[in-house]
Amino acid sequence: MDDPLARLVDVMIVSRVGETFHALADPTRRAMLDRLAQGDLRTGDLLAGFAISDAAAAKHLAVLESAGLVRRQREGKCRRCTLNADPLVEAGLWLRRWNALASPTAARTAALIDRAATLA
Repeated sequence: MDDPLARLVDVMIVSRVGETFHALADPTRRAMLDRLAQGDLRTGDLLAGFAISDAAAAKHLAVLESAGLVRRQREGKCRRCTLNADPLVEAGLWLRRWNALASPTAARTAALIDRAATLA
């Protein structure tokens, strides 16, 4: 039986997954997310130290916000950035459907990642 609600949810997640993967495609944006995984940061602190212009840094942050991965909220004169991991979880769920097709190499890689996660 084909459930229309399940199809709608799937379409919504697939749409967001595309935005998430686009945001994750750039190493600078991944580095920004790594910083935010440690805790909330003021925008200036998040963007500091990248070897890119302020305009480029702002564009990267805008892509992360558009994908729903980062939320900014005003805090006095500053803005505080917060990681929103929900789109990452959705992308992980979407990727799970491909596990049945995984090769032995992919299985070994997954085992290494699992082992590393337990050490962290």
